[in-house]
Amino acid sequence: MPTLVVSNFNVVCATLGGFITLFGLVSFLVKERLFLSEPLISLLAGIISSPGVANFIKPIEYALGSSDNLGSITLCFTRLVLGVQLVLAGVQLPKKYVTREWKSLSLLLGPGMCAMWMSSSLLIWAMVPNLSFLHALAIGACVTPTDPVLSNSIVKGKFADKYIGKELQKIIIAESGANDGLGYPFLLLPLYIMKYTGNGGQGQPGGATKAMGYWFGETWGYTIILSVIYGAAVGWIAKELLRWAYRKEYVDRESFLIFAISLALFISGTCGMIGSDDVLACFVAGNAFTIDDFYRLETENDSLQSTIDMLLNVSIFMWFGAVCPWSSFAHTDIIPIYRLILLGVLILLFRRIPEIFAMHLHIDHITQTRQALFVGYFGPIGVSAIFYLYISIDFLRGVTVDGQVREDAVRLAEVMTVVIWFLAICSIIVHGLSIPIGKLGQNLPRTLSKKNSAIADETPAFELRPQDQTLLNGQRFRKQNRAGDPQRAVWRIGGSVIPPSNPGVNSLRDEHAGGSDPHSSDLVKDTGLQVANTLNVGSTYPASHSVGVTGQ
Repeated sequence: MPTLVVSNFNVVCATLGGFITLFGLVSFLVKERLFLSEPLISLLAGIISSPGVANFIKPIEYALGSSDNLGSITLCFTRLVLGVQLVLAGVQLPKKYVTREWKSLSLLLGPGMCAMWMSSSLLIWAMVPNLSFLHALAIGACVTPTDPVLSNSIVKGKFADKYIGKELQKIIIAESGANDGLGYPFLLLPLYIMKYTGNGGQGQPGGATKAMGYWFGETWGYTIILSVIYGAAVGWIAKELLRWAYRKEYVDRESFLIFAISLALFISGTCGMIGSDDVLACFVAGNAFTIDDFYRLETENDSLQSTIDMLLNVSIFMWFGAVCPWSSFAHTDIIPIYRLILLGVLILLFRRIPEIFAMHLHIDHITQTRQALFVGYFGPIGVSAIFYLYISIDFLRGVTVDGQVREDAVRLAEVMTVVIWFLAICSIIVHGLSIPIGKLGQNLPRTLSKKNSAIADETPAFELRPQDQTLLNGQRFRKQNRAGDPQRAVWRIGGSVIPPSNPGVNSLRDEHAGGSDPHSSDLVKDTGLQVANTLNVGSTYPASHSVGVTGQ
């Protein structure tokens, strides 16, 4: 006998599939008309599906009741999404773009990231009670990189095509892709110092010398430099192999299109096994893979990659909405909620805007003040911040004394969880709503101005209703909408006087003056309607008549 099987797998599939289906039905309206981003809508769907609301998605049950397992799942999920996003970001850039724009990228990734790190850390240090500056540096490092997932949602679509220049889009993509993998040095420097010199000077053996040795050797040498070499080598080899298979006609179209996605999965897995920086390796591999522009140009008009990218983005932000520690934001023992809100505002205003504005004259394609403000403002915090959060938590589990995690490490992990999750949620919401609110603020004064002008221009007059079958100058006419259906209308005599007849209309009227065409009068009237509307005089009466008739 059939039974209802409400298993976690069935519920998750139904929830995810149902949301994507419903969102797909209105996706054009939401993204291209309302300018709302996929991450924001997906986050709201995740909140609705979370245990605190509908309880469709139950993250802690999937993690077998362990918060450590839940963190590991979230870390792996973010690695997957970032790996795919960064390979695609590298593929989107023109050939040799990074080497051609090395000066601008060096400013953004060098002084720019350092300034963002310090400003974020100072704000966090000032707003979080009982927090050392060393711990604030670790938290600030997590929110320093610009998130490539959220950045990608801003530089794509109708709004970006209309308002953001192509070169500006490219520099945003390149910076968000490169600085994501370069967050390791900023994060591990305070963590190593804390591990070997913290706890009141009673850190683990080795002291500051061992901390700096690990930072230069392991972080820069093994994590950063090795990942750059590995990513460049894998990307170049993959490019050569694909070119060879393409020439020999060994590869079909589907496998060709999916090649960049499979490359991202391969690099993420292999870099994860050797413990290097898979995020940076993926971006470097994407650039090396399309260094000759062959793959980018061949896949330019195909939407398979962007479709997979969309599915991953929707999934990760729904997961964020479900796993975010919402209740911890109200706990006053870590940081009061009013301080959290103020910190979110200050981070969005001062983490990035002053730095970009100070350097913009030396950065190609960011020469105007409004461009600097745009690039400075749209430097979102998202998936990359959550990725570095769980990298930090995993590191802090190894900061022990007598076999137990040190008290300062436990405290830092708690503060990081609350602050970084809150800042990520703030950025997703604020940056997701910035464009529609900006468009509304831009269009509302124009709409009100037009309406006020129309009210001021009205002339009192008696009403003549076409539904009463009234004849004007011996002709019966009616107002029509765009589809041609009759519409109730009010006609006013003595309103705006129609300008002199258009020559094209006169010639058309004269051509049919003989009356040989039974539809000639209708044709002249319809043409007059079009001309009057084009001249924006507000009249619906044919231009061939001398009386001023205004449709209201």
